[in-house]
Amino acid sequence: MNWGSWSEFWSMGGSAFFVWGSYGVAFALIAVELVLVLRRRKHVIHRLQKLRRAAKATAARKEIRQ
Repeated sequence: MNWGSWSEFWSMGGSAFFVWGSYGVAFALIAVELVLVLRRRKHVIHRLQKLRRAAKATAARKEIRQ
């Protein structure tokens, strides 16, 4: 593809709505995916910390009983 000017580049030969729209949708989906992955990661780390604390408490109770 060869454009003579910047305005031709941005209009994409009349297909600008579809071209730039698809870029926008792709960017939005990637951003949403990133946010969801980061939220899930935070949740998993919190859950692992909670399980680790529970395991330590259980181990401490077993030591006291012995």
